[in-house]
Amino acid sequence: MGGTEPARPSGPLIVQKFGGSSLASVDHMRRVAARIAADRAAGRRLVVVVSAMGDTTDDLLALLRRLASRPSAREVDMLLSTGEQASAALLASALTAIGCPATSLTGWQAGITTDGVHRKASIRAVAAARISREVGAGRVVVVAGFQGLGPGGEITTLGRGGSDTTAVALAAALGADGCEIYSDVDGVYTADPRVVPEARRIPRISYEEMMEMARLGAQVLQIRAVECGLVHGVTIVARSTFAPGPGTEIAGVAAVEDRVVARGVAHDRDVAKLALCGVPDRPGVAHRLFAALADAQVNVDMIIQSQSRAGRNDIAFTVAGEDLERAEETARGAASDLQAESVLAEPGYGKVSLVGAGMASHPGVAAAMFAALAEAGINIEMISTSEIKISCLVRGDRLEQAVRAVHAKFRLEAGSA
Repeated sequence: MGGTEPARPSGPLIVQKFGGSSLASVDHMRRVAARIAADRAAGRRLVVVVSAMGDTTDDLLALLRRLASRPSAREVDMLLSTGEQASAALLASALTAIGCPATSLTGWQAGITTDGVHRKASIRAVAAARISREVGAGRVVVVAGFQGLGPGGEITTLGRGGSDTTAVALAAALGADGCEIYSDVDGVYTADPRVVPEARRIPRISYEEMMEMARLGAQVLQIRAVECGLVHGVTIVARSTFAPGPGTEIAGVAAVEDRVVARGVAHDRDVAKLALCGVPDRPGVAHRLFAALADAQVNVDMIIQSQSRAGRNDIAFTVAGEDLERAEETARGAASDLQAESVLAEPGYGKVSLVGAGMASHPGVAAAMFAALAEAGINIEMISTSEIKISCLVRGDRLEQAVRAVHAKFRLEAGSA
């Protein structure tokens, strides 16, 4: 059939990322394709990063576990990387079908190289020459997110939410004019609206505040994506695939301007607590324990060491619930070596956190947060703080009540964020 190919766009270069909920079905895929085609017709040069469709990643993991109770991390990466590749090929085909020139690339075809840590790899470099050539030829480049090529040609994946990091890293490498992260929410909120109906969208938030929100449980962006934005000066906008709106801009402190006491409340439902009881009180004990956990690729969050009694301490710490089995196994091995009296492992905790860049210069924030939890009758199990956040560990069945209590205490719905 005849026809004229649309003019090559010559406007700003934008990296867009669409999450799994945005691509969950054929109809979703067509809607995203139409949106991308409209952006290209408006003159934008586009690189689009995609996640796996809907629940594909979870479905693949469930299938694998039916065949192998403890599959190797390498084979997990081999399997999971196919979800994003399928999305990329499908979306590129959908775009081509509506007259929008497009091509799909895997992470390694896009020039993304990583370290060798399977399932939690970090991007080491991006050689974006091929992407630049494809964009220069007038095509939309659709890149499979969440993946790269590690040492020895091994396929690696970047961890949950890794497509966000792919998008920001590509924006940095290409010198893009913007990076837009599309999902089923229209930005970053003062709390999860499913828990706090009064929560409101935050128009702008600093990289530092967003990193804390992401690390503490807010699932709008992967923390490493925000770190990448901070390091390379990439302004990120998080917005909805399904509704118009400005979303939330994540940028430097100067762009955000205000340094409010409380920007938002984050929470994490999946936290476990471990304790080594009766550890000898001598130098090097904590190092040996936490070095062993680091070698096992276990991230530790809150840490408390009790006051010495009869020459022995208790060391308690928290890990993600998904890491509990590996953390407990490692802790028991270390306990034997360190001559600890016992190891306790408890799942079923949650963490509520208050985040705000102005905390350091405003006394009384911690007292107000603790008062909110006390007034709600919620016991605090552990506490950790930084200049811009306060986190409290609580029982999992009281977590949502804790989030609502803290959000109300700081009147975040009234505009203080």
